Amino acid sequence: MTLVPTVPPSTTEQLTGVLLGPEFRREHGFWQRLISTEPFRRPPGGTSEERLELAYDRLRILNLSLDSGARLAADPRALAALHAWLGPVDPALTTVAGIHYNLFLGSLLDHACVGRRDLSDYLTMRRIGTFLCTEVAHGNNASAMETTATYDRERDGFVLHTPNAGAQKFMPNTSPAGGAKSGLVAARLVADGSDHGVRLFLVPLTDDEQPLPGIRVRRLPARMGSPVDHCLTSFDRLFVARDALLGSDEEGHPPGEFRTGPGDRRRRFLTSIGRVVPGRISMSACAAGSARATLAVAVRYGGHRLISGTRGAPPVPVNAHRTHHGPLASAMATVFAMSLLHRRAQERWEASTEKDGRRDAGRLVDVAKAWITWRARDVIVESRERCGAQALLENNGMTELVTGVEGAITAEGDNIALYAKAATDMLFAAEPGRADVPDRGPHPGDLAEPRFLGELLGAVQDIWFARARDRAQRAPGTDLLERWNAASGPALRGVEAYAYREAAAAYAEARAALPEGGARDRLGELERLFAVEWVARNSGDLLAAGLLSAGQVEALAENAEQLITAVAAHAPQLAESFALPEKLLADWPIAGPGYAKAYDDPLGPWNAGPENAR
Repeated sequence: MTLVPTVPPSTTEQLTGVLLGPEFRREHGFWQRLISTEPFRRPPGGTSEERLELAYDRLRILNLSLDSGARLAADPRALAALHAWLGPVDPALTTVAGIHYNLFLGSLLDHACVGRRDLSDYLTMRRIGTFLCTEVAHGNNASAMETTATYDRERDGFVLHTPNAGAQKFMPNTSPAGGAKSGLVAARLVADGSDHGVRLFLVPLTDDEQPLPGIRVRRLPARMGSPVDHCLTSFDRLFVARDALLGSDEEGHPPGEFRTGPGDRRRRFLTSIGRVVPGRISMSACAAGSARATLAVAVRYGGHRLISGTRGAPPVPVNAHRTHHGPLASAMATVFAMSLLHRRAQERWEASTEKDGRRDAGRLVDVAKAWITWRARDVIVESRERCGAQALLENNGMTELVTGVEGAITAEGDNIALYAKAATDMLFAAEPGRADVPDRGPHPGDLAEPRFLGELLGAVQDIWFARARDRAQRAPGTDLLERWNAASGPALRGVEAYAYREAAAAYAEARAALPEGGARDRLGELERLFAVEWVARNSGDLLAAGLLSAGQVEALAENAEQLITAVAAHAPQLAESFALPEKLLADWPIAGPGYAKAYDDPLGPWNAGPENAR
């Protein structure tokens, strides 16, 4: 038997594995192929309503393409891949797919034993699922929501009611657009006058044409970005059967009896919104995927957009200029960091349990979601600017992503709220292995050494949290809000520094896992550029702390310039490692050298035959 020698992976393939994981063909191949098929190719123009209709049509095509919608809903890694690839193609589709498969179907699977509830309507999409949690007056404090589900003992069911304008469910996609819908409604369970906390109730909301009796749905004004049927939804003493309550048999009590002990309300609320964590992981994936797509287009466009050279010289690509390729090189280092931090947070969450590391893993997921979506906005806007006026046109694929990332910044927990939550956790709880900044002289470390740069990134985190603790302790009085306000500024900077340190650690681990060669060299250049630019932004603090010398601070700018030159030289190959399907890129004219053909006019004088020439 003759053994066929295996071909070692190319540099590009190794870098793709760094970005998407070693099993990227298995985990991402289906989505790459799906977005290359005709139904997902970019259509010309269309009104907002037509684009919304297209999103729901695509959702049904997607569902038919799956071997099991339940398997997708039960797999947070697959849900993240969905968001990473559908996000750049159709943000509206990504939104409604994430709601249906993660928040709705995933919550049903999490709360009910397999086979206990018939899910066929939702798996076949005879009914589309949505999720109603946030209220007009209750966003990040959703645990204070006012929608009630009062147990009616005579009818053995619950009466859903919206008591005031502030209790209307805010922004779920509950209109009949796309077809009949059901929703999981978060409401406060009240029985015999006692509050038993926020629970989820499965409620049919609309048929194909209108809301069902007892339910009022009103479309919200159009929002920035992709069209989704965001609505206000309220309930007028709507009766639902007892089995509408998710997890009702998990209480261990006879039917109709509800008991609430210490801590039960919070536990039930956290269980009700348990799918928010996979949602945050998916938001990170979506933002990273959109940033990769826009950066790839910007790099390609910069390579074939020609401008005048120096006097007497032929035209040169705009990418030949440091003013153009420099910001894109920095964006490239950031995009790799985003992708690596996403993978790090995802893997840590998957490996954690309630008894081992779940709290720390959840904090990393929260911080990663906020940091990645914010950095994605930076990268997407920078890429748009580098493509000039062309990128302002919808047909070139960037405009929806510029506005779409704003939704990711707010969805599944507002970024500032996530940072603030992490800051309160970290502020007075010393992190294992970390201490206040030591008092020592200038560090003899080498700025070209990733390990030394990693130490500096850790020191930046320490500096900001030391400041936050000092300000909290010096705040007059004992008012907790006053102490938090005194500490919050530097504490949030500490959380940001924590995100950079975790991203740098992910870089180091990925580089160490690569064999010697081109991929390791390229990743090392990106890693150092990412770290050097962050250290430069904090060089004053590091100098004041005695962790950098004046000469090292002065050398940071030159180091960054050299690394930008190295990264820019390989930008096309790095963009190729994003593994974007050519059919996707072909739908965006400026991604190809023949972009001017998108504006060709068959009746233009340049297309006139000799007989029409003057």
